[in-house]
Amino acid sequence: MNARQDSAEGERGKAGRVSPPPAEAAERPRAAGSGAGPESRLAMVRRARRIYRALGEVYYYAHPELDFDNPFELLVATVLSAQTTDLRVNQTTPKLFAAYPTPEDMAAAEPEVLEQLIRPTGFFRNKAKSLIGLSTELRDRFDGTVPGRLEDLVTLPGVGRKTAHVVLGNAFGRPGITVDTHFQRLVRRWKWTDQQDPVKIEAEVAEIFPRKDWTQLSHRVIFHGRRICHARKPACGVCPIAHLCPSFGEGETDPEKARKLLKYEMGGQPGQRLKPPPDYPGRPAPPLGAATAG
Repeated sequence: MNARQDSAEGERGKAGRVSPPPAEAAERPRAAGSGAGPESRLAMVRRARRIYRALGEVYYYAHPELDFDNPFELLVATVLSAQTTDLRVNQTTPKLFAAYPTPEDMAAAEPEVLEQLIRPTGFFRNKAKSLIGLSTELRDRFDGTVPGRLEDLVTLPGVGRKTAHVVLGNAFGRPGITVDTHFQRLVRRWKWTDQQDPVKIEAEVAEIFPRKDWTQLSHRVIFHGRRICHARKPACGVCPIAHLCPSFGEGETDPEKARKLLKYEMGGQPGQRLKPPPDYPGRPAPPLGAATAG
């Protein structure tokens, strides 16, 4: 166990919950309109990098939350994750990959059979069409292997920049920024950017951090968005980076009330992966249809 893991171990509650450190209100940056002058570019970059480091102390175990054993499985799982949770995808893919373990197998799938296998993830007809299409492209254009270049991945049916960066960063070790809804929400709350377009957000955030940090940055930000900094009611009162957040107060500031808003391992509940990494501090997710006590 390294120093960061040892530190995070001390934050775990008796029920298996990982509790974030208390907010340090004294250092909190002033919100817009508070009378403070505008934050300089240099100050914002320094604050952004402090947030990145602080999140690394809390989410030392941050990882892709889709179960996969190879690039093809990650590509398929990421396509399925649109408009649903990673948990539901992880509960669906064991039977899917047992039936279609390779691009060649999935390219030859009967659409109706494939649709029923992926039905729990929603939008199953469109997703089945994308999966058969991308598998056919992999078979015919890439010798049945997932390409390791952004410009190739985005030519596949159902694959955009977000999906491509997930695959490149986590299956090939090639850094990329995954701009999902959580990432967009948080970087705007933190005033790293005011852009709305995902491609512009990606470009502006990429200028703040070294390339080598991009994939891990994505994991940490998305973890924080799923567990603490929620869309409708952020748990501000227990946020480990409240002292660095210009949007503190948008959510619940009372620590006891905020603690009840924590999700997944932070709230003592199962995570999203059925097969989490060894250092994951919470409980694995249950299979589809199993009881979910806790």
